[in-house]
Amino acid sequence: MAAWGERLAGVRGVLLDISGVLYDSGEGGGKVIAGSVEAVARLKRSGLKVRFCTNESQKSRRHLVAELRHLGFDVSESEVTAPPPAACRILKERGLRPHLLVHDDAGESFSYQNMNKAFQVLMGLENPVLISLGMGRYYKVTSGLMLDVGGYTKALEYACGVQAEVVGKPSPEFFKSALREMGVEARQAVMIGDDIVGDVGGAQRCGMRALQVRTGKFRPSDEHHPEVKADGHVGNLAEAVDLLLQHADK
Repeated sequence: MAAWGERLAGVRGVLLDISGVLYDSGEGGGKVIAGSVEAVARLKRSGLKVRFCTNESQKSRRHLVAELRHLGFDVSESEVTAPPPAACRILKERGLRPHLLVHDDAGESFSYQNMNKAFQVLMGLENPVLISLGMGRYYKVTSGLMLDVGGYTKALEYACGVQAEVVGKPSPEFFKSALREMGVEARQAVMIGDDIVGDVGGAQRCGMRALQVRTGKFRPSDEHHPEVKADGHVGNLAEAVDLLLQHADK
């Protein structure tokens, strides 16, 4: 317990991944991960600042929040940091007109035809710009693991000889934006996620601590990742909150 106290001392803000930590998305609105609704409520009652961080791009923040509230979570749209609004700011600031690969069901629409069209657009530009709303390898839904956007982004990078600008996790700017919105410094925050690279690694590179939950996309091999080592592994969000509330103020 002393080791946990040292790792979690001074925490003032908590960043929570959504999919795989709060719930597993899927048909019918998804399935709540046991204990997560009350865990979020306990965090909010504790006085710690809470921010929900997601790479969700198939649903608007409004739709996502409505889904979460229906499942019993206390969350508002203003508490969610997501890539699409950041991408919109980039497009407006630079005066870019995008060719979009974001659809009502982006996963189903990543067909060869649509990917090839994006490839042709990029190859036809003098100064091609590829913006990705994340670099996840896969994610978890109630029916199992699903291929995420990172593989498609890598394919376009390779084929076109360009490097994508990532506006979601694990981009440092994504985490910095969430910290600014919370009003806490990186050293005062902890990220809780199920993705060893996107959640844990991304947060740690910004100076935060990070816990990985053994829910969602977690794989046992994550605990022996060659490049990223979590500050701790916990069974689920409820266990993480137990530890935080025991040690964060010490």
